[in-house]
Amino acid sequence: MQYPKGTFGYDVQFLQKYKPVICLKNEREQAQLLIVGDYQARVMTSTANGNKGRSYGWINYDLIRSGVIQKHINPYGGEDRFWLGPEGSQYAIFFPPNTAMSYQNWQTPASIDTEPFILKKQTTTNAIFQKSISLQNYAGTNFNVNIERNIQLFDKNSIEKHLSVDLDRAIQFVGFESVNVMKNESVQGWTYDKGVLCIWILGMFKANDATTVVIPTVNGKRENINTAYFKALDMDRLQFKEQTVFYRGDGHYRSKIGIPPKYAVDTIGSYDAQSKVLTIVQYSLQQKATYVNALWQVNDSPYNGDVINAYNDGPEEAAESDVQLGAFYELETSSPAKALAQNESLVHIHRTFHFEGEKKALNQLSRQLLGLPIATIESVF
Repeated sequence: MQYPKGTFGYDVQFLQKYKPVICLKNEREQAQLLIVGDYQARVMTSTANGNKGRSYGWINYDLIRSGVIQKHINPYGGEDRFWLGPEGSQYAIFFPPNTAMSYQNWQTPASIDTEPFILKKQTTTNAIFQKSISLQNYAGTNFNVNIERNIQLFDKNSIEKHLSVDLDRAIQFVGFESVNVMKNESVQGWTYDKGVLCIWILGMFKANDATTVVIPTVNGKRENINTAYFKALDMDRLQFKEQTVFYRGDGHYRSKIGIPPKYAVDTIGSYDAQSKVLTIVQYSLQQKATYVNALWQVNDSPYNGDVINAYNDGPEEAAESDVQLGAFYELETSSPAKALAQNESLVHIHRTFHFEGEKKALNQLSRQLLGLPIATIESVF
């Protein structure tokens, strides 16, 4: 049977043509998710309604089909992909030493871009992967790191427990987590003055003109939010109401925002009014910890950074270019940046949930998880 594009079944059939895939499913429910180990064990997509159901993750079909390895980054897609930070600063791992921090010199390390992660264990609802990584940062510091990714598909009871909600029968759902462990296998401990690493999880979702990212905050005023990454943002793309940040996820304008840990809460989300899908991301926040400042510059406070980022893709900044990575937006979370001793580990948990169904039931979930009704989200832009 051939499934139509946009369904989970289509994405399974497509990816099977190019890479080995792992499909986790709960036999009692329709929730499923799809993992590709060769793409750093990323969760490519998920569904709440089986093979015929909507596929939630953004997938770069053209790039995967081409088989071409691109220079700066290979944006294959995926709802939960593993990266390490910092991207920028004097301790960046995306720029070689003694180079300008520009797009021309920006390079995603192969170990988190094109190299496979190794499957260590698998059940019907769980898969564990491992990878040994070697990196050098902008300051010339070398790192040897062991990574483990433990990906778990949730059942209804687990979703209700993690989110402290009761799911209405009118709601279709899927939820999963990645438990990411970074172990320092260098010959010595890491130090802040030479640079340390963090775990960085990014979820890529399909963008359209009706998608709004919703980030509840603690005193989330504009002056407390980082908007210095790419292009300027006006009120048509970024607004603040009732300590909540609203950000367009339309895939038309390359931009990014960040939330420092002292203003962050552990649950963020988005609402696609076109497809009537509520997406929730929950993560292991440590408000008093140190987070990397990943701006593309040498800065005075390299450890005064963001724990949450939201990214909207669009054309590159060069005026003569209309090229972009894809029609997607991202919900991203990071672990603290810790000076790990030799053989010490750091853990970061990132959970993703999707809900669709009757608007009344979605509205109740939105109130509980994001603190406001669907109507408010729809009215912002």
